[in-house]
Formats: sequence, structure tokens, C-alpha cells
Amino acid sequence: MKRIRLGVNIDHVATVRNARGENYPSPLTAALLAEKNGADSVTIHLREDRRHINEQDLKKIIKKIKIPLNLEIAATKEMLKIASRSKPPFICIVPEKRKEITTEGGLNLNYNKMFLKTLINKLKKKKLRISLFIEPSLKDIREAKKLNVDCVEIHTGKLCNLINQKKNYKHEIKKIEKAVKVGNLLGLEVHAGHGLTYDSAKILSRINGITEFNIGHFLIGESIFVGISKVIKTFQKILKL
Repeated sequence: MKRIRLGVNIDHVATVRNARGENYPSPLTAALLAEKNGADSVTIHLREDRRHINEQDLKKIIKKIKIPLNLEIAATKEMLKIASRSKPPFICIVPEKRKEITTEGGLNLNYNKMFLKTLINKLKKKKLRISLFIEPSLKDIREAKKLNVDCVEIHTGKLCNLINQKKNYKHEIKKIEKAVKVGNLLGLEVHAGHGLTYDSAKILSRINGITEFNIGHFLIGESIFVGISKVIKTFQKILKL
């Protein structure tokens, strides 16, 4: 079985910091701890409204960590400029709405398609790994391939909600299995992210073909009680690292 990589999303360390307008807790410290404890990459989402991570965080983290930084961005001219300037090794293009609490679903690949294509091409020329955050839809998987990206990240929010609520998730897991299979057949690396907990990560890790899990909110939340080292190690065990 291929090794599954673990990406640690540290956005919500910045959320706690920004709640009081202080300079602590430090997202950089969280990134370095994630690296020290075996994370394969660190993920941050630089949102338009800067509700958690900001440009200073991006500059400090990319300068200090030795593992890859995965920068999540919306498909906008501003974010294209920032990504082109900072050149993080991994880029994940995500949907973004100003009023949403968190990302509500996958990208609409037909919205502003020409600009999305331009953005992807410009970032690919800089030798960056480009991923699209999409729903487990075969149509979207095929569309992502046409857009010449390296990877897709499957939005797992619906599945995770069903698991958390102890509802039947068979239909949703089958959709994800099919999406992963088709993605792999098309030569795309397939990742999973959003809403993942110990339980949902365990269930999803049984699907062959997912090469990377990106986990944040639950991981940071649990770290308050037991520490980031223990939580990362638990996820590593679940993902059979």
C-alpha cells in the first residue's frame, strides 16, 4: 500500500490569536511543531478577509519550515500575485465566500473558467504543484484533468458530517471511492480534506488511491487538550504511516 501523507492545517492557531488581536499563539510555532512531529506538509488558507492567516504568517512560515507549504487560495488576481511572489511548493485553489464560516463545498469549475485556466497555467510555469478543491463528482474530476492540474482534493465535509451525526454514509463513501478511482485512472493525485476527525480519517484511509489527507480544525482543537504531538501521532497511526 502506498504511504499516505499527512498535511497539517494550522489556520485555527491564527484564529485564536486574532480573537484578541495579540501576537500569540504563533502559527509559525505550530508549523515548526507539525514539522518536528512528522507532518509531511503544512497547510494555510490565506483568505480575502484575512480572518486567520495573513501575509506575514505566510512569509515567516515559508522561510522557516523545511517541509512543503501548501497554500490555499481563491482564484483571484490578488491571490495570483501573492502566490507568484511567495512561490510555495504546493498550491490548492479553493472556493471562497465572504460570509461563510468555513469552506462550504468544492469549486465551481465552470465559474470564471478562463481566469481559472490562466491562473493555473501561470502557477504551473513556476513549477508549483497545483491542486483543485472539488466535490467527489466524476464530472469535476474530468474537468480538473482538462485544466492540467497535478492533483485534486476531495471535499469530505458531507461524509464527515454524516459520520459525526451517526447517519448512513454509504452513498457518500461510494461517491468518493468512484471519484478517487477515476482520478487515479486519469493520472491525478487524489487528496482528501475538510471536517476530518479520527473516525472519518479511519474510514477514508481504507480507500485505495488517496495519497494525502489535509487535516486542521479537529487536529488543532484536540491539541488544546493533549498537545499537537500526540494528535499528529494518532493521525499518523490511523493513516498507517
